[in-house]
Amino acid sequence: MYAFTLERPTTLAAAAQLTADGAKALAGGQTLLASMKQRLASPDQLADLSGIKELSGIRREGNDFVIGAMMRHADVAANAELKAALPALAGLAAHIGDRQVRAMGTLGGSVANNDPAACYPSAVLALGATIHTTARKIAADDFFLGMFATALNEGELITAISFPIPKRAAYMKFKQPASRFALVGVFIAQFDAGVRVAVTGAANGVFRHAGLEAALSKSFTPQAAAAVKIDASELNSDIHATAAYRANLISVQTQRGVAKALG
Repeated sequence: MYAFTLERPTTLAAAAQLTADGAKALAGGQTLLASMKQRLASPDQLADLSGIKELSGIRREGNDFVIGAMMRHADVAANAELKAALPALAGLAAHIGDRQVRAMGTLGGSVANNDPAACYPSAVLALGATIHTTARKIAADDFFLGMFATALNEGELITAISFPIPKRAAYMKFKQPASRFALVGVFIAQFDAGVRVAVTGAANGVFRHAGLEAALSKSFTPQAAAAVKIDASELNSDIHATAAYRANLISVQTQRGVAKALG
């Protein structure tokens, strides 16, 4: 490590001012602190967001769940109302990393970081969520721009995310055993207007799969998903899995997810 200043703002306004002045926001620290230890990041000043009450809480507003950016994975997983009305999202949170990661990692930190194998971005994209920030509201389809890249401007903080409640939903993750990140994760959400399918872990960023969405919007069955050919040409191929293997996993996990959603 090296010398840096740690600030602990207690209001959102104070945190926004610190980040506008160049401080790096510290949420759960699951990525930032590891990057600092490896000298991949070297901020001079950190703004710890954990003491800001405005960034916590889970509440239902009509047909949406609004979840504060600083809600820990473990708290999202344990929320009774969320487990009853949107169990796919609570279940996703319950299987992120290990117990220690779930006790510290946050919703906002995960989404802002946009790791290409993280779980939460697939839920945000598949559910058509809205990201609330200190400056505006951003639709999920406009938020994720690629590997570790988002529509957030410098100093802009996520304050909450609102998730519409679908008719049915499921998240299926094939884990990389060591990291527990998604080798391939598929989140499926069925709404009256159609089906949204988001894939994480398979490419350089989370993405929606148009072919699966079209097929499942016509027939929400595992058979319909199985009939869709998954193009492997733009998928990752590395020491963990080939692109062809990931393409097969997308198909299999989607079929399993539909079956799970149908219950």
